[in-house]
Amino acid sequence: MKDILTAPWLVELVRTCTNMYAHGWDERNGGNISVLLDAADVAAYLDCKAVLRTLPTGFSAPALDGKYFLVTGTGKYFKNVQYDPAVNLGIVRLADGGQTAQLLWGFTDGGKFTSEFPAHMMSHAARLSVDPENRVVMHCHPNNLLAMTYVHDLDEKTFTRTLWQMETECIVVFPEGVNVLPWMVCGTNEIGQATAEKMKTARLVVWAQHGIYGAGRDLDETFGLIETAEKAAAVYLKIAHLPWKQTITVADLHQLEERFGVKARPGWLD
Repeated sequence: MKDILTAPWLVELVRTCTNMYAHGWDERNGGNISVLLDAADVAAYLDCKAVLRTLPTGFSAPALDGKYFLVTGTGKYFKNVQYDPAVNLGIVRLADGGQTAQLLWGFTDGGKFTSEFPAHMMSHAARLSVDPENRVVMHCHPNNLLAMTYVHDLDEKTFTRTLWQMETECIVVFPEGVNVLPWMVCGTNEIGQATAEKMKTARLVVWAQHGIYGAGRDLDETFGLIETAEKAAAVYLKIAHLPWKQTITVADLHQLEERFGVKARPGWLD
């Protein structure tokens, strides 16, 4: 059996956690990631019959029953993942309709999955119903997007339009726009359910005064989604208080749709 620390998907998650911390998106233990794994990929590195512990999830997700996830741990600092992946990460298999997580590897200090695990799993189920290739859910606290939720209208259409106008690439990278939730208590099934509902129509969901949830087909795509939106938010905060002499117009955005073969969310360029 292969050494799991050499598994490409684990190596990439370690690199991503390190990079996110370096970007300042994941202070202390702020942030979490989950990756849907293929059973065959896991079986190449682990005895999938050897369950180390069972953990109650506190929610039900029948659509995810039997699926395997690599996930960050609760209370774990992203800066430490690279030094001890087995303590800070875990691989679980959902059972009992998603109500139980069977730990197959990791959390060697007795820890468990992130407190946002319900929100992650609900978002996975929502995204898989839209795009069966979506395998990653990522949550973090990017400075500028967080700050933007204090000074910008939280209406999803206007929030998205502002981001699209800040950087030419935005409408190409996330043509479906960005969905927004008002402030809610984190770590609850309620915010998980609300996020999952928003995930049905967009891969980015902003949590006002908190951070962002992103979903994608792999870690690169998901990181890139958040990175692009965050840069746009940074540009907005630099110029929001200044008189604008020009901007990316709606006509310009339509040209980008045509040039790059994307389609903006219906009605959001009206």
